[in-house]
Amino acid sequence: MSTQTKIEWDHDLIQRYNISGPRYTSYPTAVQFTDQFGENEYRAAAQRSVETDGPLSLYFHIPFCDTICFYCGCNKIATKDTAKAQPYLERVYKEIEMQAALSNAEHRQVKQLHWGGGTPTFLSHDQMRELMAKTREAFKLQGDDEGDFSIEIDPREATVETMALLRELGFNRVSLGVQDFNPAVQKAVNRIQSEELTQEILDHSRHLGFRSLNIDLIYGLPLQTVATFSETLETIITMSPDRISVFNYAHLPERFKPQRRINTDEIPTPEVKLEILEHTINRLVKAGYVYIGMDHFAKPDDTLSIAQTEGKLHRNFQGYTTHSDCDLIAMGVSSISQLANTYSQNAYTIEAYEQSIDQGQLSVIKGLELSDDDLLRRSVINQIICHFELNGDDFSRNFNIDFDTYFKDELAFLQQHHRDGLIELTGNKLKVTPAGRLLVRAVCMAFDKYLDKKALTQSYSRII
Repeated sequence: MSTQTKIEWDHDLIQRYNISGPRYTSYPTAVQFTDQFGENEYRAAAQRSVETDGPLSLYFHIPFCDTICFYCGCNKIATKDTAKAQPYLERVYKEIEMQAALSNAEHRQVKQLHWGGGTPTFLSHDQMRELMAKTREAFKLQGDDEGDFSIEIDPREATVETMALLRELGFNRVSLGVQDFNPAVQKAVNRIQSEELTQEILDHSRHLGFRSLNIDLIYGLPLQTVATFSETLETIITMSPDRISVFNYAHLPERFKPQRRINTDEIPTPEVKLEILEHTINRLVKAGYVYIGMDHFAKPDDTLSIAQTEGKLHRNFQGYTTHSDCDLIAMGVSSISQLANTYSQNAYTIEAYEQSIDQGQLSVIKGLELSDDDLLRRSVINQIICHFELNGDDFSRNFNIDFDTYFKDELAFLQQHHRDGLIELTGNKLKVTPAGRLLVRAVCMAFDKYLDKKALTQSYSRII
């Protein structure tokens, strides 16, 4: 399977198919989670996971931020009082002990670890050391710098000493939030961050031997234009990170309170947003980055690009990943685990999370056990969204079904996508065209059996 970087920008297709839909970091999506799935169901799933004896991935949610960025839709707590983190961490340590006991942790290798948030670098250096020490005591982390251990960085809260500590603790991948370098845009979203500061953290990370550097950008923020975002993009290309993520800003002030401080009149029109995205994709591909899919770009020698070339790319709650063989144990408030064909989510608020842990209970408030049909459709959607093609014959063999019979209605529905040029459809073999790659979520939606039931009640972001 070869990596294809060609993208065609078809404005008519985009206007027709740029509808609202899931991002498919999971299938079924979190909309389907139910409170009928709780701690008992999670414990049963953990036992099934133990029986597979497979490797693990760990996620820790650190919800604290020093200041609020107005665009943010994350589960976070804004405070300048770093002391507030310690009581939360004490509960996380208890959850680590419970999860390790459930998962036979001393015998299973952790291949992947990620600290997200919030801003993980909100923690003091001593707290970072303690969290990693507690993790290493309970879990068997892959050694020799072979594992993928990553952390989200706010360059405004990370000194060169912080980066040295993170490297010492075993982190080898970092993701830096930038969003936009334009001063007017930064002021409008309450995130003032200089190019010099960002470059300093990047340079020091390279010097320390971090093997992968990612930069996050957002298009659709107030006061952005094609010209201003192009300037940011040229700066980022010069910085030469291994990966670049370019996210679409979804303005949902009714759901995310900080967004109410954004002046709606300053948000780019949908037409301008599309122009920004078109320029961004064309420029990054011209600069040598591979369009992995959705919002992600990577250099050809990055592990994401290699995994896509080899047909091994996967997608989960953290986005694109190379570790499809790992069960994911997520710890902390609102975090989502994926164990033995189940999904589960912890309590949304720190108060509810801490109360559960203090009672010696896991904080699982909802989740889902996947049916055989869910597993089949998840595999189909993952194949399309990661590799832009699928061969129904492979699914017939792997799932013991007749693909074209099982998905008769879906294949009939996709005939319109075929006629419109989003896909090439020959029998039960599907290939997303260069013009359809930007709209790959629309192709995946054809295989989502839940979507029609929820489409009228659940708000999703637009595909692009």
